[in-house]
Amino acid sequence: MEQEKRNVVLDVEEKPKPSQWLTLSLQHVFAMFGATVLVPFLVGLSPAVALVSSGLGTLAYLLITKGQIPAYLGSSFAFISPIIIAKTLGGPEAVMFGCFLAGLVYGVVALIIKKVGVKWLMTLLPPVVVGPVIIVIGLGLAGTAVDMAMYSNYGAPAGELVYSLKHFGVALFTLAVTIICSIFAKGFLKIIPILIGIVSGYVLALFVGIVDFSGVKEAAWFALPEFQIPFVNYDPVLSWKIAIVMVPVAIVTLAEHIGHQLVLGKVVGRNFIEKPGLHRSILGDGAGIIIGSFIGGPPLTSYGENIGVMAITRAYSVYIIGGAAVIAISFGFIGKVSALISSIPQAVMGGISILLFGIIASSGLRMLIDNKIDLGVNRNLIISSVILIIGIGGAFVQIGKDFSLSGMALAAIVGIVLNLILPGKEEGKELLDENVNS
Repeated sequence: MEQEKRNVVLDVEEKPKPSQWLTLSLQHVFAMFGATVLVPFLVGLSPAVALVSSGLGTLAYLLITKGQIPAYLGSSFAFISPIIIAKTLGGPEAVMFGCFLAGLVYGVVALIIKKVGVKWLMTLLPPVVVGPVIIVIGLGLAGTAVDMAMYSNYGAPAGELVYSLKHFGVALFTLAVTIICSIFAKGFLKIIPILIGIVSGYVLALFVGIVDFSGVKEAAWFALPEFQIPFVNYDPVLSWKIAIVMVPVAIVTLAEHIGHQLVLGKVVGRNFIEKPGLHRSILGDGAGIIIGSFIGGPPLTSYGENIGVMAITRAYSVYIIGGAAVIAISFGFIGKVSALISSIPQAVMGGISILLFGIIASSGLRMLIDNKIDLGVNRNLIISSVILIIGIGGAFVQIGKDFSLSGMALAAIVGIVLNLILPGKEEGKELLDENVNS
């Protein structure tokens, strides 16, 4: 994989001047903020804890990768559905156990890659499997996004949902602003359409009277986030059911991690797969997830938004990323910031989610296209078709009272098995494998 060195403003190891540092780091905070707080908002975790978790996770990542990879870790959308399922099975305690397991999977995979290389992972998780599974993740959340947008009492105790044209109008306005910014905005504004959309939707929601601002007024400026620490705030819940729900997602997001490393390498002009090594970046990501699981935060992943900021500014310094992490941690301790996030109406987040969940599904489709997966080849068509129907259709396997495998997890496992046993792998040779090994 040949990479050309760009004209850089700040290279990876360079320290910015004090006058630049804060501004450049704030740009990264703005870029990740909307998506990072949206995930905990959707699954019922603390946005303040998520900010602290993302900051601590990013600092751990920078340390483990020896300060050689400028990547920011934010909340992962791929885990939204599994977290919701885990929460129904065992509450927030079960969610944290599942997040810990996800991080542990990253650690195990990193150790294996260190010993034997990465080819086995590409064999297990080629784009023909990962692409359709990512589509399932996105489309599986479609109903959640639409319900948030349309119903005024979404998220309230059990009862019939109440349709609200006012709420749906706010959601569509939020969606429209986000789309306009994504298409027509220039420079840095093009990188933060989610944040602009949320702010715009919030302003309209205030105008039409669906925002309860009392919590923000009452909140203290300094407030300790609602950390959930095992053996302090709760006793951990150990369950195979949670493992079955969370672990398959971690396996799939590993392929997404590799894709981010390839894109980041092209932007910065370095081969991060080779140096400091894919095993270090995966271990760093896993460490961030485990740190989050010990304080009540969602799983983390490297953010394309922050890669976009680096592409525009040509400032790749890890010091800038570290500065953004410190700012995110400090935001988590500002009570009014947390209260302001909590006051955002479901309709606003619903409008954003319509686009974001669709983008998740589309990114799976893009993976198939970018890697030239030919659906005219029967094995590729069969694998992708079976994954989509099992995942979106909600198929499940129930053995006894305790063992249940359903939805995306079942779809991923079936896809992996089909890919391993069906003949004709060479007909669908993947470019991702070629890029990783070049």
